[in-house]
Amino acid sequence: MSALMRWWKFNVVGAIGMVVQLGLLAGMGRWARGHTLLATAIAIEVTLLHNFVWHVRYTWRDRRDDSAVRGRLLRFHLSNGLVSMVGNLALMWALVQGARLPLVAANLIAIVCCSVVNFLLGDRWTFGGEPGKGSRGPEPRAAMG
Repeated sequence: MSALMRWWKFNVVGAIGMVVQLGLLAGMGRWARGHTLLATAIAIEVTLLHNFVWHVRYTWRDRRDDSAVRGRLLRFHLSNGLVSMVGNLALMWALVQGARLPLVAANLIAIVCCSVVNFLLGDRWTFGGEPGKGSRGPEPRAAMG
């Protein structure tokens, strides 16, 4: 699959994830007033899980290895999760507390800022490798005879 097509798929999943994250954040913003960072962290985690499932099944489907789901989920959290969590929390603090932007608008800006880094980490590390070249685990051994 071309990098451009994968980037397109990544952004489709990301756009749906953004709706999930912003919807959760808007709902929790009303429910947990004054707890901006906690609401942001919860919305990010739910969105990470949502996006991971769709990236496995859609964006990087050609690199799918069902036996490696746990490892990929761990790498996804260590890469996209860390970038999303740290990037979003830092930007949310700066944009909401410092710039006094509304909660959802600030989160939209933070999401867009983190997306390019997340794509590169997903493509190179979490779902890295070309199909059939290390992305699906070791090759089966030939029978000795």
